[in-house]
Amino acid sequence: MNYFRMKEDRAADYTGFVDAAHRWGLPGIYCPVCKSTWSGGAKVYPSVDLTPVIALADFEEARTEPIEEYERLSELVRPLLPPGAQLEPGAAFGPLVGKAQGRFRQFVSNYSFLILIRRETYEQLQSEPLRGLKGCRMEVRFRQRNPPELLELELIPHGRVHPDCLPPDRKPPCPRCHRRGIPLPKDLLLDATTLPTELDLFRLEDFPTVVVCTKRFVEACQRLGLDGLAFAPLPVR
Repeated sequence: MNYFRMKEDRAADYTGFVDAAHRWGLPGIYCPVCKSTWSGGAKVYPSVDLTPVIALADFEEARTEPIEEYERLSELVRPLLPPGAQLEPGAAFGPLVGKAQGRFRQFVSNYSFLILIRRETYEQLQSEPLRGLKGCRMEVRFRQRNPPELLELELIPHGRVHPDCLPPDRKPPCPRCHRRGIPLPKDLLLDATTLPTELDLFRLEDFPTVVVCTKRFVEACQRLGLDGLAFAPLPVR
């Protein structure tokens, strides 16, 4: 199967912009073992409703906490996650809340790791034989008449890069917080043994800012004449 990296099509002529953040999130952490203070933030689950959680206020403010507090809060969230979801410091939940304005294409990617889509475009794609397509509502205010309805695509982490594209002298992950501290490789190479066979759209586990799709998804977008995204082939080994 052929895979592609999805990114914003900077050649597309549109002015739409979304300024929003997810309603809830896990804190960043300080790790006493590797001495790192960090937060990922690219593993986001807009379908997850945290209102059943006690002490909901603990998830409403971005901050850094000791790793023990992060682990405690993670266990409160874990039963509410969709299948296959993974947590990390800074993981976010619930709808995007904020404001938007301008003229929007079918796909919107103001943030490199978030893929937004117009409602009518999402419904078009639902008629295609695509697997794992899930659109989630947003709570954004528009400063214009007749605004579009935008949805956020929920992208579950699956798949990893091949070790051959990583630095040969890399250190192992921290045994306590699991931070890897490896920058995104310039030339990505996917590990075929880790890629999902049941999804046409996902983000990578180890580099979750990278959104990957199959050739089936690319062909559906091309057949429907959708714009706003660019697709770059990804080698697989």
